[in-house]
Formats: sequence, structure tokens, C-alpha cells
Amino acid sequence: MQGRFSGILEEQDNGYVFCYSHDYLKLDGAAAISLTLPLQSDSFEDKRLFPFFDGLIPEGWLLDIAEHTWKLDPRDRMGLLLACCRDCIGAVSIVPMGESDE
Repeated sequence: MQGRFSGILEEQDNGYVFCYSHDYLKLDGAAAISLTLPLQSDSFEDKRLFPFFDGLIPEGWLLDIAEHTWKLDPRDRMGLLLACCRDCIGAVSIVPMGESDE
């Protein structure tokens, strides 16, 4: 969120889990990444990718280009998110674990 590590989104066998970082929650002025994912220490769980993250994935011709360029399955929402949303419009970036946002 705005260049700061704010949390972890995981794809698990039974769905998706998002949890804010404890360090991020302690920051003065920490902001929720979405109204549907308010700041809290408990994790969020859902069988489908959270609408906020799904909304970051491009649509239309841009999605077609991403699918063909990286040979991604359009049903692999996490794969599309990781491939296409490192530098998306807005305050949130999606960076694979082990990589820096800078």
C-alpha cells in the first residue's frame, strides 16, 4: 500500500486468505486497502478471490494480451494478479513473496 508492505494474500487449497502485517497495523495513518478489507489483526478468508484484488486484474484486450504473453489461464486469478498487478493504477501493488517493491 503506497510502497509499504501491508499484508499477505495467499491462495490455499480451500480458497484465499488475506492478513494485514502487524507492523503495518501499528503505523500512524495506516489505511485499509479496501472498505471491504478493513484494518484488523484477524485474517480474511474466502473461497473466491476477494473482489478488491479481482478488480485489479485487467479486462478486455489488455487481459487478452497478458494471457497470451505469459500463457496464463484466464481462470487462474492469482496467476493473473501476480503477473499483471505489480504496477497497477492506485495505491496497491501486488509483489510476489521474496521480491522487493522497489
